[in-house]
Amino acid sequence: MSLVIEDPRIIEFDVQTDEMLVNMGPQHPSTHGVLRLLLRTDGEIVHECTPHIGYLHRCAEKIGENLSPSQYIPYTDRMDYLAAMNMNLGFSLAIEKMTGMELPERAVHLRVLIAELGRIASHLVGMGAYGLDLGTFSPFLYAFREREIILDLFEEVCGARLTCSYLTVGGATHDLPEEIEIPDGLAALTDRKPGERYPFLEVLEMFLQWLEPKIVEYHTLLTRNAIFIKRTAGIGILTPERAISYGCTGPVLRGSGVDFDLRRDGESIYTSMYSGYEFDIPVASFREAPREAVLGDCWNRFYVRMMEVVQAIRLIRQAIPKYQAAEGSHRVAFKMNTKLPKDEVYLETECPRGQMGFYVVGNGEAAPLRLRAKSSCFCNLSITDHICNGVPLADIPAVVGSLDVVMGEIDR
Repeated sequence: MSLVIEDPRIIEFDVQTDEMLVNMGPQHPSTHGVLRLLLRTDGEIVHECTPHIGYLHRCAEKIGENLSPSQYIPYTDRMDYLAAMNMNLGFSLAIEKMTGMELPERAVHLRVLIAELGRIASHLVGMGAYGLDLGTFSPFLYAFREREIILDLFEEVCGARLTCSYLTVGGATHDLPEEIEIPDGLAALTDRKPGERYPFLEVLEMFLQWLEPKIVEYHTLLTRNAIFIKRTAGIGILTPERAISYGCTGPVLRGSGVDFDLRRDGESIYTSMYSGYEFDIPVASFREAPREAVLGDCWNRFYVRMMEVVQAIRLIRQAIPKYQAAEGSHRVAFKMNTKLPKDEVYLETECPRGQMGFYVVGNGEAAPLRLRAKSSCFCNLSITDHICNGVPLADIPAVVGSLDVVMGEIDR
């Protein structure tokens, strides 16, 4: 029988972790706005994540009950301020549905062109900011370089860059300009001389030709980057059933493998805008994903947004000749004192972050009796606790950032 002598230098401890409450926010880079996340952690593992909202509340819905629809358009800009054109479009379509207004073909194609250009700008911010959340700086610089050109084009169209108020009830405030000076950023990238004037649509096509091959570079920088995959694949998993039950929409829903997009599956007043256009609905699948990825994880949500940029380019390219060949004006007149009928309407559109809905009740006056907005980001944010449960504390920015929420849309 051998005698085992314990090493007196070794002391065993019964190590136990304490449960802690950690505040992430109310200002944190992964929130893309002002949000407070209350995390209940056991060591480094998060067991509960409760979002606290309301820091940007501005009574936007109540304000809409004291203004005519035309006056309220600038307030829609301030909801999802990264996709102001798409916010303008959704509210305008709701009023047009209520009043039974029919738009000229030229105005319809102009709206498709502008809305999809806004979708690209929004997803570029999402891509760059998400890379920044995860510690890489270069994609952020590239994304904002490209977005700057889109904002320059918006400025030529309507005089504003961020809060545009361009798409309005009846069409758009102005027609597209015939000629513009080529944006300095695009001139530098295409070896054109700054200050030279070109037809607007020619400059737009020039930009699309330059942007399309850049998508491959973005995939190299982020999508297929081994470090990015490690940080996003297999975490923040949202099943299709859970996504539907929580009312998630947009890339968050399609990132879970659910094939649904209001541009194809919505109401006729909205889907008719895209009638005659050919485009695909990007949905997460195992065909493109790396082996580490799981359906409904952070990587798939990001990938869907990247693919939506490709489809938006495809739609704009189709809209350009349709707009050029279309007859009619860019707008049907809608007076500020036009009385809304005693009726109620609800309409949702497919915005970059999901389905944005507007509910309007008229009572025979110029201002609505009731006005409510349904935020896609509110529903998408509601699943935070579910997809953050069991995730290491360091991965919370990756999970929350993959939802790509804009708090101005939630805190109305």
